[in-house]
Amino acid sequence: MKTKVYIDGSEGTTGLRIHERLAGREDIELLTIDPALRKDAAARAERINASDITFLCLPDAAAREAVALATGEHVRIIDASTAHRTAPGWAYGFPELSAQRRRAICEGKRVANPGCHATGFISIVHPLVQGGLLPPDAALSCFSLTGYSGGGKKMIAQYEDDARDAELDAPRPYGLTQRHKHLPEMQTVCGLTAAPIFTPIVADYYAGMLVGVPLHAGQLAPGTTLARLRECLCDAYAGARLVRVAPGDAQTSGNGFLCGNALAGRDDLVLYVTGNEERMTVFSQFDNLGKGASGAAIQSMNLMIGCDETRGLNV
Repeated sequence: MKTKVYIDGSEGTTGLRIHERLAGREDIELLTIDPALRKDAAARAERINASDITFLCLPDAAAREAVALATGEHVRIIDASTAHRTAPGWAYGFPELSAQRRRAICEGKRVANPGCHATGFISIVHPLVQGGLLPPDAALSCFSLTGYSGGGKKMIAQYEDDARDAELDAPRPYGLTQRHKHLPEMQTVCGLTAAPIFTPIVADYYAGMLVGVPLHAGQLAPGTTLARLRECLCDAYAGARLVRVAPGDAQTSGNGFLCGNALAGRDDLVLYVTGNEERMTVFSQFDNLGKGASGAAIQSMNLMIGCDETRGLNV
């Protein structure tokens, strides 16, 4: 029997990528809605409750409304918005973090998809805290380079306009008030006592993300070397299908540089441990629309329906 799937908000970049990944699968029946009714609550409720799994690719307020519309006991929700990422009763959709989190996704009815920037930060910091190399009260910073697709349709149109402003030619930091919407999950999921200083940066390329967390040796457990740092990450992701750690002699992806768009179009994530014994930076490289959004959502769906977690993904 096919799994009935509805994508509420299928016109956005995340929803479109999910639809693209699922359209050719013989085990999935995609439920559609008349475009004229896509904001009609009654029509949306009918589709949501006819589904086995509904993806929410909506602003936070609309996502909360959609959850309230899901009255059927059988309906399972994967929410790609920020609305439920730290909410009680919601599984956090990053199964590589622990066996417990994987079970919660497999068995859960409500799954919150991680934010793209948060995915990069958490993939680095969570295993270091859990492995005892990084204290939860460490004063951390993080910078994250993203392609402009992360800003949605409006930003895509700005960057792809032939008459665009010259300022779009250069990378642009934003979130300058230190109140970025991904900060709560970055702190909560990693078990930190304080959120990091976080600097997201949008640049002139479509898709791909590179998140870096710099670390002084003095922030880490005594005696932590570059090799031990990498070993901790390797242990944490041993056996993971969609997260891997680059070899120890591969501090960069080539020619002394790491590229933000190197994994564009893919749904996996690669970690790089760089630096020296005094100053280290761990990088997380992935596609903001892949493991940072749609790919992660489909991975969670695959786990929920009991099939290979990489099915339909580009890895």
